Amino acid sequence: MGIFIDGVIEARTPGGDWGMAVDLLDFDLGKQSYAREVLFGCPGGLGTVRALFDQRGLPADATAEYILDDEVNHSHSYATWAEILAADWDAPLCDGPVGPWVGEWRPGPDGELVFHDIVWIPDEVDRAADEVFGEELCAWEWPEGGEVPLNGSVYRPVVITARMFVPADGDWAPVWDAMRTLAAGHGDDNVRLVVWFG
Repeated sequence: MGIFIDGVIEARTPGGDWGMAVDLLDFDLGKQSYAREVLFGCPGGLGTVRALFDQRGLPADATAEYILDDEVNHSHSYATWAEILAADWDAPLCDGPVGPWVGEWRPGPDGELVFHDIVWIPDEVDRAADEVFGEELCAWEWPEGGEVPLNGSVYRPVVITARMFVPADGDWAPVWDAMRTLAAGHGDDNVRLVVWFG
C-alpha cells in the first residue's frame, strides 16, 4: 500500500486549449514520498512547511478526461515549466532542521569538506553526538554550528530544500526533460505538470 504519484504533462495549443502530452505514469515515479512532499505538499514524513508547488488544486482548464479526482485521488497540484525554471530549489522548506535528518560532508579533491548527501541519522552518528554534546539530543536540537565528525565525514543538521530530495539528475530528470522538450515548441508558460496522489 501507500500513496502513488500520478498525473499528466499538458501542452497548450495555439488556440488556447490544454491537452495531455505525456502520462506521468510513463516515468514510473512510484511513491517517492519525500519528493512528492517537497514538490507538492503531499505529506511524506519530512515535516515540510512550504512545498514548492503546494497543493494548488486543479487548474480550472485542465484536460478533464485524463484527470483523476475522486475519493482515492487527492492533493492535486500543478506547475508550468516557466514556474519550475523560476523556482528556488535551494530555498528552505522548513523554519529550521526537522526530524532525524543530517547532512553529510566529505573531504573533496582539495581536502576541503563538500556536501555529499542528506541522510537519516545513522545510529553511530547519533551515539557519537551524545559524546560530542554531552547529552542525548535529536539532530534538530544540536547547538547552532554543532557538528559530529565520524570516519572522515562531518555530520551537521540541515534545513530541508527541494534540491536535496529532487536533484536535477535524479528520478525526476526525465520528467523535466520531457517538459523542456515540449516547451521548446510551445513556450515555457504553455507546458505544465498536473499531479495528484492516490
